Parts: sequence; C-alpha cells; structure tokens
Amino acid sequence: MKRYAVIVAGGKGLRMGSDRPKQFLEIGGKPILRHTIERFLAFDPDIELIVVLPTAEKDWWRNYCRQTGFLDRYAMVSGGITRFHSVQNALKYVGDTGVVAVHDGVRPLVRRDLLERLFEVAETAPAVVPAVPVVESVRRMEGESSHPESRDGLMRVQTPQLFDAALLKSAYAQPFSPSFTDDASVVEAAGTPVRLVAGDRINLKITTPDDLSLASGLLTLFFS
Repeated sequence: MKRYAVIVAGGKGLRMGSDRPKQFLEIGGKPILRHTIERFLAFDPDIELIVVLPTAEKDWWRNYCRQTGFLDRYAMVSGGITRFHSVQNALKYVGDTGVVAVHDGVRPLVRRDLLERLFEVAETAPAVVPAVPVVESVRRMEGESSHPESRDGLMRVQTPQLFDAALLKSAYAQPFSPSFTDDASVVEAAGTPVRLVAGDRINLKITTPDDLSLASGLLTLFFS
C-alpha cells in the first residue's frame, strides 16, 4: 500500500515570539522541521513526502536542503489561509490509492513504534488518529468564575493522523468550516468515523519557548 506523509509546516508560530517561524528553529543542531521529516524517512525511506511551507520561506528551505544535502526527493507546496487550506493544497500531490499521514511539522519527536502502530491499523481502518488520555484536572471558565469538570473520557489528539487517500481527498473537497480543528474533524464531517489509537506522550507539539527547551531534552534522551 502506497504511503504518503503530508508535513504541515505552513504557519508563522507567533506564540513562539521568534523572528523565524518555529519550524526552522534548531534543536540538536538541526531545524525542527528536519527532525520531523527524518522520523518518517527512518520509518520508511520510500514514503512520498509533501512538505507544506509558508510561501515566503520556500526559498530558504530549498537552499537549506541544497546546502546540507538533505531531502532531494519531495514535493513542496505553499500553505493556505488556514490549516484546512494548507492540507487541501498538499492533497493535489496525493494519488487516489494508498494511506496518507498528515503530521504537524513541529512534532519532531514522533517515534517509530507509534508510526508502525498507526500504519498497521490504517491497513484495515480508513481513519486512524493517535490520542492520549487527559490526566490533569480540568475546569471550565464561565466569565470570571470556573467550575471543575470530569476528565473521564477526555483525550488529547495528536498527529500523524492517517487516512485512506481517496477518503481524505473527498473529505477535503467539502467547503471550509470553522469547526474543522484537525483532519479528523474534516473526515468526520464528511460522514466517516475515526478510530483512536494509543498515542505517545513525548510526541510533543512545539508551540512555546518552554516546549522548545523540553523538546531539546527529549531529543537527547530518546533519539541520541
């Protein structure tokens, strides 16, 4: 079964407070985005890669790959107004058969065993999403007050999210809705339920400077 990986790195990362988009900040001597892509290539060297980048950063990434000898076989597309539109742009490079993994470019700590588990389930399920249980206490804000809520059954969703290629392309043909928070919500809106698979707590999405420090330490611990 043909495998695709759509690496979504089209954002500006404003919460990081950096002059550079966060996907290009370095940990362990390499841009975050490179670590993310390397995880997929280590899992399957033949996987078809589609990398989504801000239009203004495509030349920087192209030059980086040329100067470092990294990644000479991939499709590069421009990010859209929203994540939905970014993935929609990437799906133009995906065939009608196979499995598509859509992954955040700033999740560089995705481990091989998670990828193996997801792709194995995706052989029999059309929509597969990793998730981990919420373990912290949670409260709901209402104006200036708040009240506790049960965390039973609550899950934190991760990426990569895997889908049958034809199914995902069909789902992304529907009009955009603000309710689309991830690829799973797009597919569900088109009528297909998703199957949750146990995720991995170190599969961190780097959003803030604290995340950057934590990811650097986890990279040394788990990938050295």
